[in-house]
Amino acid sequence: MKDLHRYDGKRALVVGCYSGMGMATAKVVQSLGAEVHGVDVREPDYDLAAFTLCDLRDRSQVDRLLASLDDPVDCVFYCAGLPQTKPPLDVVTVNFVAMRHLVEGVRSRMPDGGAIAVISSNAGLQFMERMPVILDLLATAGFEQAQAWCEQHADVVADGYGFSKEAIIVYTMQRATELCGDGIRLNCISPGPTTTPMMPEFDKALGGHELIEAFYGPMRREARPEEMAWPLAFLNSEGASFVTGLNMVVDAGFVAGVTTGQIDVAALMARGQAALAARKG
Repeated sequence: MKDLHRYDGKRALVVGCYSGMGMATAKVVQSLGAEVHGVDVREPDYDLAAFTLCDLRDRSQVDRLLASLDDPVDCVFYCAGLPQTKPPLDVVTVNFVAMRHLVEGVRSRMPDGGAIAVISSNAGLQFMERMPVILDLLATAGFEQAQAWCEQHADVVADGYGFSKEAIIVYTMQRATELCGDGIRLNCISPGPTTTPMMPEFDKALGGHELIEAFYGPMRREARPEEMAWPLAFLNSEGASFVTGLNMVVDAGFVAGVTTGQIDVAALMARGQAALAARKG
């Protein structure tokens, strides 16, 4: 029986391959037999089939990346992202605007059976509360229009992080149904706290690690990057051939606990705030 979780003979594009979840994903997919082409603003220190430097804030660089790709591109892993300590427009551009532009640009290069997986966050799980405004952003046409919309709605975008992650989830759900006609699947994951080089930036934004710890799931720890890479690899594999439009929550049971009333978010946040205040005091 064929192992449908392998990637033998497939060409994979991993965007954001330098470190963290992107690096873990590139290595996992390579171990499963894929020819991996990496993209980032910094060149990684491990071997890839090919690597392209690309600043995702710059549409012209994203367009050059798309023009340079060889056919076919069997699968895309969009793992690039910026934290909320960066300028809000940069954050929403890298996390969402460039992602959408790349997905729309690469889909014509993908064969029937192609798949795309994007990293969102459990910080985006309140997307239902802002569905109308997110759909308004999704109605924009292209890179520049989306950026202009974000500049005009700075109050909604805020620090760029949570809103961009909400937009990823809604885009995934909406676009996945349309891409089915092209034989392409689109999914995303929403990780809980994960030990990556970006974590110190989250700590800086929140004033400390206590509030991050409030969102640990019942396993009471942060995830390792490879614990996000393997779900991504599954979603883009033939083993998930009937899965599309899914936001897979990978958070050690945190959302499950909240949904069933076993975890009181308000109480957790209060304890985190108290611990933070005590440390500062």
